[in-house]
Parts: sequence; C-alpha cells; structure tokens
Amino acid sequence: MSKKIGDVVLDLQGISLRFGGVKALTDISFDVREHEIRAIIGPNGAGKSSMLNVINGVYHPQEGVIVFRGQERKRMEPHHAATQGIARTFQNIALFKGMSVLDNIMTGRITRMKASFIEHALWLGRAKREELEHRKKVEEVIDFLEIQHIRKTPVGRLPYGLQKRVELGRALAAEPSMLLLDEPMAGMNVEEKQDMCRFILDVNDQFGVTIVLIEHDMGVVMDISDRVVVLDYGKKIGDGLPDEVKNNEDVITAYLGVSH
Repeated sequence: MSKKIGDVVLDLQGISLRFGGVKALTDISFDVREHEIRAIIGPNGAGKSSMLNVINGVYHPQEGVIVFRGQERKRMEPHHAATQGIARTFQNIALFKGMSVLDNIMTGRITRMKASFIEHALWLGRAKREELEHRKKVEEVIDFLEIQHIRKTPVGRLPYGLQKRVELGRALAAEPSMLLLDEPMAGMNVEEKQDMCRFILDVNDQFGVTIVLIEHDMGVVMDISDRVVVLDYGKKIGDGLPDEVKNNEDVITAYLGVSH
C-alpha cells in the first residue's frame, strides 16, 4: 500500500540567487508536498546546497517567491525557520565534538525551551521540569536511532557514520515537520547507507515528517524518493518521478558531462 502524499507545503517560485556576479541559482521553481521525500540532485556545483540554504533562511534570494504552508515568506532567518518546524543536517558534520551524544542531541531542543537562562542557571522549578521533559524526548530519539550504547560517548570519538546518525538525531529532537538533509550518506560504507536509508524512511513514514534530500548516490535517490528535481549549473533541468528523471535526456547528459 503506497503512502498518501498531501498538499503542497513549500512552493518555490522563480528563485534566483547571486553572489556578486556569480549566479548560484537561476529562475528555479518547484514544490514540496506534505509527507513526501523530495530529492534534489545534480553534479557538483549545481546549486543544491544553496537551494537548501534558501529554504531555511541562510541565503536570501534576489528574485522569487517562497510560500510556506500557504503564507508568502518574507526575509527569514534560520532561527525563524527552526521555530516554524524546519530542521536540517549539514554536508559537513556540525556537532560539538567534546560533548556527549546525549548532550549534542539535547541542543536540538533549544527552540522548544521556554525557561530563561537565569532559571536554568539556578535550576528553578520550571527549568527543572523542562529539563526532564526534554531529556525524555531526547532518550526517545536515541532509542529510535539505536544508539543507546553510545549515549554518553563524546561525539569526537565516534566513527563518521555514527556521527552522521547523531546529527540526524539532533535534527529530530526539534520535532520538525520538514527535515532538510544535505548529503546524509556522504562518506558512508554500504552497511551505514542501508541503516541511514532505513531511518530516513521510518522518519518519513512513522513520524510523518516531510523530507527534502540532497544525495549523490543515485541508487539511494531512486529507491527512497517520491519526486526528484535536478539542478545543473544553478538551473533546473528535470523534475518528476524517479523513473521520469532517470530517463530524462538532459539529466543523462549533465551527469555524463557531455553538454559542457
């Protein structure tokens, strides 16, 4: 039985992004629907990470319109995106290497903390209750990702594949409705990729989280994605179901490097 894909939750219309005279993205339009896994693919330098940075407010496009959950989004910063339910992982792991797995994942709860810094520092009533509630949620994420055995281990001591899993855990701790994954399987071996695929599918299926995914492994993309958008040199050259994109001549040419 196939899952039910919902209405459009994110609509990107005519997005163009420049850095000085360099065009990173040119007139790109596509949408993301509730509960789908939407892949963004393309050769190196295609503008994929720039697009994720536009979605979560790190970059602000010079042209175009972003509509999120029915509202046109004006200039937005990353912390606003986080409070609206958008979480993300990064191409290069961005964890606190000296902190434990549990404490790293706990940082994903920051946007949900209501107690003030003073209350936390003095361990007052509300802060204490909040801490216990957040730790319970973090432990649930740790159980889900099957990393109970390393919960107190400093992240810097972990192999790369487990660090990527911890970074996913930190994003999940924020309880996002949309998750942006920037090459979550980069540098992993086959077994680690299989594990990560399973977790991504479970996050999407069990938690109902909408996922926007950048990934270079085409086997993975074709297996787990509902729809795929293809970028090349900052322009959109393909968009559709995995099989449609796989057989698109422009996409084949871009990946084989024939057109450049």
